[in-house]
Amino acid sequence: MDCVFCRIRDGQIPSMKIFEDGRTLTIMDINPLNSGHCLVVTKAHAPSLFEAEVEDLQAAIAAAKKVALAIQHVLKPDGLNLLQANGPAAFQSVPHFHIHLIPRWNGDGKGFDWTPTPGNRDQIMKVGERLRGLLK
Repeated sequence: MDCVFCRIRDGQIPSMKIFEDGRTLTIMDINPLNSGHCLVVTKAHAPSLFEAEVEDLQAAIAAAKKVALAIQHVLKPDGLNLLQANGPAAFQSVPHFHIHLIPRWNGDGKGFDWTPTPGNRDQIMKVGERLRGLLK
């Protein structure tokens, strides 16, 4: 398998590891949006959220909390984005489950091109009903 995160996990590619537990490792992002941008990566290979084991996802969010608190203490950002993408349409660049932790500062000039606009209420309700029916 030629997965960059699996190769990092296996020590085949150097990285700046800042935290590791039995199911996850956290590395500094080499293309950071802001200083302190890091990635929580599951050790088990799963291309996305859809294939990842629940236990790995639980460990990843617990690691994200631990690392976020360290970021808050060391860098004192005004905020923090927790970002996770699944599939090319969602701009996932590496097909291995990972969570971005991105420290944010007021006026940092970074943003998301997402302008909130009201949705179609009927469509929202119809999709919500379909999802709720499947989740019961």
